[in-house]
Amino acid sequence: MGIIGHQKLLEVGTKIVAVGRNYAAHAKELGNAVPKEPVLFLKPTSSYLENGGTIEIPHNVDSLDHEVELAVVIKRKIRDVPEPSAMNYVAGYALALDMTARNLQDAAKSAGLPWCLAKGQDTFTPISSMLLKKLVPDPDNLELWLKVDGEIRQKGSTKDTMFKIPFLVSHISCMMTLFPGDVILTGTPPGVGPVKEGQTITAGITGFVETQFNVGRRKKPGSC
Repeated sequence: MGIIGHQKLLEVGTKIVAVGRNYAAHAKELGNAVPKEPVLFLKPTSSYLENGGTIEIPHNVDSLDHEVELAVVIKRKIRDVPEPSAMNYVAGYALALDMTARNLQDAAKSAGLPWCLAKGQDTFTPISSMLLKKLVPDPDNLELWLKVDGEIRQKGSTKDTMFKIPFLVSHISCMMTLFPGDVILTGTPPGVGPVKEGQTITAGITGFVETQFNVGRRKKPGSC
């Protein structure tokens, strides 16, 4: 899955727990309030896409928004873990994209409905291979970046997240059990925007990871 010298996720976990609006600047660019506690939503593991794959825009959607994120991979089963011990349950990190059908999300939000169609479709979570925790001395000081057709769109640092990794792992484990291979997406810096069919996304963690994904279109299933 795209990190030279490292490994795939330990195993595919039971879920992807995504953290919304964890960068104040991103919350503001979309006109959202800056949260006082983590905004959480779930994505299915069927939305994973390995490095080099093709992100598929649904047949009824014109474009998708890119959101580059640091992913945290869980090492073993945890429930109700205190924050000082939380990092003992982290196996490593990955570079992930939280692809979003923004028009579907906006419609769902305005109607007070869930975001699952906007966030959870097949290929909507492109992800690199796992970078072992021991190789990342400071996950709260990593530069994330994303380019579309070579043009920089997003660049930001995990130091700007409002809720740090130990807190997120502890907080989430107090609401739902986390299992080996589960992934936490820790939010995206500002600069999100649309991609269209035929474009190429390149993204990375400076000094550690670089991934690339093509953007295509999903054919309308004959039975849907």
